[in-house]
Amino acid sequence: MKIAVIGQSLFGQEVYKELRKEGHTVVGVFTIPDKDGKADPLGAEAEKDGVAVFKFPRWRVKGKAIDEVVEQYKAVGAELNVLPFCSQFIPMEVIDHPKHGSIIYHPSLLPRHRGASAINWTLIHGDKKGGFTVFWADDGLDTGPILLQKECNVEPDDTVNTIYKRFLFPEGVKGMVEAVKLIAEGKAPKIKQPEEGATYECIQKKDNAKIDWNQPAEAIHNWIRGNDKVPGAWAEVDGKNVTFYGSTLVDKASTAKGQALEIPGASRPGLVSKNGLILFGNDGKALLVKNLQFDNGKMIAASQYFKAASSTAVELTEEEKSFAEQMRVVWTSILTNVEKIDDSTDFFKSGAASMDVVRLVEEVKLRASQLQLQNEDVYMATTFQEFIQMCVRKLRGEDAEEELAVDYVEMNINNMTIKMPHQLFINGEFVDAEGEKTYKTINPTTAQPICDVSLAQISDVENAVAAAKEAFENGEWGKMNPRDRGRLMYKLADLMEQHQEELATIEAIDSGAVYTLALKTHVGMSIQTFRYFAGWCDKIQGCTIPINQARPNRNLAFTKKEPIGVCGIVIPWNYPLMMLAWKTAACLAAGNTVVLKPAQVTPLTAVKFAELTARAGFPKGVINILPGSGALVGQRLSDHPDVRKLGFTGSTEIGKQIMKSCAISNVKKVSLELGGKSPLIIFSDCDLDKAVRMGMSSVFFNKGENCIAAGRLFVEESLHDTFVQRVVEEVKKMKIGDPLDRSTDHGPQNHKAHLDKLVEYCERGVKEGATLVCGGKQVNRPGFFFEPTVFTDVQDHMYIAIEESFGPVMIISRFQEGDIDGVLQRANATEYGLASGVFTRDISKALYVSEKLQAGTVFVNTYNKTDVAVPFGGFKQSGFGKDLEMWYFLLLICAAFLLLIPLWVIIACRSPPVREVLKSGWQPVIIAMLISSAGGLILDKTISDPRFEGMAVFTPIINGVGGNLVGIQASRISTYLHCISLPGVTSQNIKTRCPHPGLTFCTSAVNSRSARVLLLMVVPGHLLFLYTVQLLQGGHTAMTPAFVCCYLCAALLQ
Repeated sequence: MKIAVIGQSLFGQEVYKELRKEGHTVVGVFTIPDKDGKADPLGAEAEKDGVAVFKFPRWRVKGKAIDEVVEQYKAVGAELNVLPFCSQFIPMEVIDHPKHGSIIYHPSLLPRHRGASAINWTLIHGDKKGGFTVFWADDGLDTGPILLQKECNVEPDDTVNTIYKRFLFPEGVKGMVEAVKLIAEGKAPKIKQPEEGATYECIQKKDNAKIDWNQPAEAIHNWIRGNDKVPGAWAEVDGKNVTFYGSTLVDKASTAKGQALEIPGASRPGLVSKNGLILFGNDGKALLVKNLQFDNGKMIAASQYFKAASSTAVELTEEEKSFAEQMRVVWTSILTNVEKIDDSTDFFKSGAASMDVVRLVEEVKLRASQLQLQNEDVYMATTFQEFIQMCVRKLRGEDAEEELAVDYVEMNINNMTIKMPHQLFINGEFVDAEGEKTYKTINPTTAQPICDVSLAQISDVENAVAAAKEAFENGEWGKMNPRDRGRLMYKLADLMEQHQEELATIEAIDSGAVYTLALKTHVGMSIQTFRYFAGWCDKIQGCTIPINQARPNRNLAFTKKEPIGVCGIVIPWNYPLMMLAWKTAACLAAGNTVVLKPAQVTPLTAVKFAELTARAGFPKGVINILPGSGALVGQRLSDHPDVRKLGFTGSTEIGKQIMKSCAISNVKKVSLELGGKSPLIIFSDCDLDKAVRMGMSSVFFNKGENCIAAGRLFVEESLHDTFVQRVVEEVKKMKIGDPLDRSTDHGPQNHKAHLDKLVEYCERGVKEGATLVCGGKQVNRPGFFFEPTVFTDVQDHMYIAIEESFGPVMIISRFQEGDIDGVLQRANATEYGLASGVFTRDISKALYVSEKLQAGTVFVNTYNKTDVAVPFGGFKQSGFGKDLEMWYFLLLICAAFLLLIPLWVIIACRSPPVREVLKSGWQPVIIAMLISSAGGLILDKTISDPRFEGMAVFTPIINGVGGNLVGIQASRISTYLHCISLPGVTSQNIKTRCPHPGLTFCTSAVNSRSARVLLLMVVPGHLLFLYTVQLLQGGHTAMTPAFVCCYLCAALLQ
């Protein structure tokens, strides 16, 4: 179709381009004359394509069409006029001339808001729905028949700019193209506009955009946003006309703090606060304005109102003067219509547009890489002098955001001065709790108060959740690129590292952690956690899914991983900073926002962490820290409808209440790491020195305040007495004392109530008949110190055999020689399943026991080894969900077998015969395969053939899926790494059947499947090899990897 495009602007340009893409012929473009030497985008685009462009200043004079203009239009021979955006009056001789007439784009749902300022009035009236109309032009004012309409929701804080960019521009372009298509196909309707509901409003200009303060806050808010950015709602302030931009409605402004600003005609003075200018309607409700602009074009942040006038010019150095001259050249190249750039030259009044802002920012980066301007900075400094002053201040580091206000408690301790915040941290600020309520946090080493800490109330929780929700839905955080989130997290980790000695000292005095352990583990692993998850930020990847096609059409199905929203986090007191890091880092990496409640008895590293997040540049509202009680703050987070995920570490009893609250409130996601009674089984064939050393660590690490602590040790009969003797000898060597003393092994328990429970716990153990070998009582010194304790002769029915002490209490029970199944039954006879361990030199026994232990983590010949890349979590009443590794990052629940990846490596590397083979060069290969695997070890239980009794087949997945291979697509290749325990296998009897171990030696075709096996190593009693299966076209198999392994081994040994 031959089309004449009549109009202007970027919108008109895009419509023109899309029409040409659709194959239509644009025979002429009619636009406005050049302004200040710059062509309108529509005309410029058409000229590039060689299309005839006409730039008429007007089409008619005194209501009559200009004949020569009309004749030039008619000469192009258009069959349809398309008016995407046109500010000129077009004569009816032109409108009616083409074969198909003329169609016009209008940014409202006609017949509502006829007129030139339709978007403005949609917002001013507070409409909940907006949209656009494509209609047939007639001689009325936006009254022609409707061709098509599209509608959208109007958000509460939408401005003319936001709704235009989000919907009216992109969908409007599509709508115009769709309308032309309907006309070309002869399907375009002409629907008469109804008169019911029709409105007409005047054009919004500066002189009629003055704010009327005598109306409710919402009406004032709608007026400001309805005029934002053009023409701009204004009012008189301090004798000057000031234009208001960036309005939002706010709650609870009555408690806001700021400097009063008299607003003539307003019901009460405004408040210049840290967040902007708070204004009030006649209903007492409030709105917040972000930016102000003066008559001279200067724009400032509203929060800086009282500081703007007092700003004095800085004197430039010679180097800075050179930079200014470079920028003068840049301004000259952009503002081509300005002969000379002087200090008063205004960037925008001289004709600059948004694209020129982008260019200016990039030009600055080329000349001063350390100066990272934002587009908004240019709008805040519009004259050349202001721009140079702003750049110089930033280069000098004098233009940082308003300094974070922190009311520190300072202490000279541990050869340093530590500075501790002690208030709540909400929306990027340290604030007092409602009613200025506080409590005292106690130093467990001295039993004396450290300082007063703000005690959060319900209203504080509401404010924090609202801030987190706003940051997620509308703030900078929600719009930030994933890689930029990662940069912030790396920067935070760097700041934590710079403050690691201070953080470790605070952790020592607030929780009683031994300083050296706090430095290495509490703080060190926290830093590692943030760096680990920072690297995950830009690696959130979905996948495409092959599906049956809806023939004749084809479909594309894919998954997309998105952040969930506001995450509530409740952490315990044993590792205050590390538990914060474990749960918070993953949430942030995924793009969520956080409201965290630290344990009431250990809040100080959490609020210090909050300070570091602000200094790292995290946007306001992303991280909120609320010291307070679990009954109040924790419960409200569980109940809150705007919290979408809750992570909790603590007791099983409280975990059950939280789970119930989360279900009742809004079925929020929940992950729980709860109580434990982790069994550690020590066989007589173990490395005794290592068993004693690691057994001590399994119980006494971090004063026993360790969720995965070995709550019960089972020692084989023949080793029992020797093991106990060695443990007692080592316990007597432990130094109990001040955690800041570098030689201290054992510090104070966390708080008085916990100390008292430990005393009662031990008393009950003695009363029920267990033998107290050593310890069992409070140390005779100030503070909450408790002696490392060892119990023996502990029977399964006893209280101390069933319940967790969460302290330095070793519970030892013996088991009969060789009774593996018996001790496993006793070890699993608990409702908990967080961790477990086994010590033995027998790899077959280790594999068997580790598979039978019902726990989320199994340690083999080690204990307490955790890593940020390995998931952590429990079974049964120890909770569900995982911390660390990619699975918590994705806020998913991972399968249990993933926890066995490190276990297999430990077994392989620590079993003497396998270790010897690994030294020959296979170790890197195996470990690399395990690390790169998409899953973990699976004990395949499908072996039923009596010929293979005693065989254990473990299948770590490298790619593909484990277990049955039924239904895998044709030509799919999956590779598995197998470790087989098979009595009688030696390298000699394998070599007799396979001359070249390490090469492919078995090929089979079963059920249209090609299988190949690559032998990696042979150790007496064990085989390790790769098994690869490729399904041929149309092939499926129900044979598990275990069956294939059995088939293979039978062939080798027959």
